[in-house]
Amino acid sequence: MASTFTNLWDYLSFIMTKLQTLEEFYSERSLPKPADLVRGKGHLNVFRIEEQNADQALPVVFNRKDYFKICLTKGKSRIYYADRSFEINDYTLLFANPLISYNWEALESEQKGFSCIFSESFFTNYGRLKEYPVFKSGGFPVYELNSTEVCTISSIFKQMIEELDTDFEFKDDVLKNLVFQLIHSTLKMRPSESIIQEKQNASSRIATLFIELLEKQFLIEGNDDRVQIRSPSDFANQLAVHVNHLNKSVKDVMQSTTSELIMQRLFKEAKILLKHSPWNVSEIAYTLGFESPTHFNTFFKKYASLTPSQFRGN
Repeated sequence: MASTFTNLWDYLSFIMTKLQTLEEFYSERSLPKPADLVRGKGHLNVFRIEEQNADQALPVVFNRKDYFKICLTKGKSRIYYADRSFEINDYTLLFANPLISYNWEALESEQKGFSCIFSESFFTNYGRLKEYPVFKSGGFPVYELNSTEVCTISSIFKQMIEELDTDFEFKDDVLKNLVFQLIHSTLKMRPSESIIQEKQNASSRIATLFIELLEKQFLIEGNDDRVQIRSPSDFANQLAVHVNHLNKSVKDVMQSTTSELIMQRLFKEAKILLKHSPWNVSEIAYTLGFESPTHFNTFFKKYASLTPSQFRGN
């Protein structure tokens, strides 16, 4: 696949313009394509990392994937997740979702563990997958495990592999339960400090809808895409509420103003694009909805104390 591009930069420019699909995941690793991908059904599969044909696959490029992934890895590596990076030295558990760009870089040849990939449609009408903090924007996606925790998590992955080889009529339900068991076991080990204790009231519902709509503005697949909704009044119009009601609800639940959250998310996306896309500063400014590169420079310097070009060069 890489041979169709003149250099790695051209390849990165191409890959940043699109989501990686499940079909591409299998093709890039020279793995047989499962039948349920062809039929358009929900899909789930589990691999032992050491058994994947990594030598023939391209590196995991920083972009969003059109599927969820839960990985247990052992070996020195580095994970880039949104605007954060994590150095890995031993067993680590990663939760990745289609809204967040990420990549994984091996820093030594010997890597082992398990990787579970699945489509959102596999869980249609089953559980509340996206409501768990491990799959939410702003949640903590990387967990370093001790030896006891590794045994617990490894046993669940092994059960999944065994179940995939059965012809049990309800094996999909068993697999779904095992995915939730992975999530629940992790959260019991490492309760998330960032979980907002939601109250079932109008304010929390409005704040949740606002955050979901905010994240959707950043499903950027090419430099001709553009953030369309940027002001609190724009979000209020989309949510069919008065802007004052939106601002109060968001402040009550999130302890930050609507404008602060919008600006923080713009700044986060700016850092991601500057570090991981091949687009120039003018293209990034346009994509993020700024009137000009000058406006973007002023905005970025306010938050980073550096110009976009200086940040990119660091």
